[in-house]
Amino acid sequence: MFYEILLILHILLFVYWLGGDLGVFYSSNFVINPKLSNETRLTSAKIMLDLDLIPRICMTLMLTVGGLLAHELNFEHPTILYIGIILLAPFWLGMVLTIHFKEGQPLAKQLSKIDYYFRCFMVVAILVSAGIAVVQDRLAGAPWLVAKLVIFSFLIFCGIMIRRHLPAFVEGLHKMSKGETMTDEDNAKMKQGLSDARPWVWAIWAGVFIEAVIGIVKPGNTRILNEVAALF
Repeated sequence: MFYEILLILHILLFVYWLGGDLGVFYSSNFVINPKLSNETRLTSAKIMLDLDLIPRICMTLMLTVGGLLAHELNFEHPTILYIGIILLAPFWLGMVLTIHFKEGQPLAKQLSKIDYYFRCFMVVAILVSAGIAVVQDRLAGAPWLVAKLVIFSFLIFCGIMIRRHLPAFVEGLHKMSKGETMTDEDNAKMKQGLSDARPWVWAIWAGVFIEAVIGIVKPGNTRILNEVAALF
């Protein structure tokens, strides 16, 4: 039963991650539309940012759920790593939720910096962990699992790159929220910042889709093939 619950949760995380991102992408078009009033654009921005919380939550939970699923499939983790995988979800989720609901406050600003460097750390940590698992033969017969770990680290990297391209977009939002008049230059900067970030958004969509396909097909999974063969 525990495995089935994890599997359902894993699928839902993929669905809401991609679905939430699509909503963010669509609503962002209204935020950068200079033909709309500042009030309308700010309302669209609020919708966009609230929707963006959904894929961010999904990312924080995905690695823990995936790690527990792998453990249930007998790809066991060392005790310290297993504990770390379990603690990762509440730690990362708590940080993301605090940043969102305490926006503009000193705590949120400090946590945003910590979150940025934590994501950089996670990109490297996942790749190193996957490499060690391969060397130690803990993922023998499961190249699909290694691929999913590598792709997930790439998804985190894409998120980091999106954040690096959005300062001009955020500055425009702050200017509108103060009731100041948006100039053509301001609007152009907002649009350019969003345009620069969008290729990384598309890369996330592609990565999430590929992750889902790999998780279903499990290419090269000799362990499962051997277990099926043993039944006959």
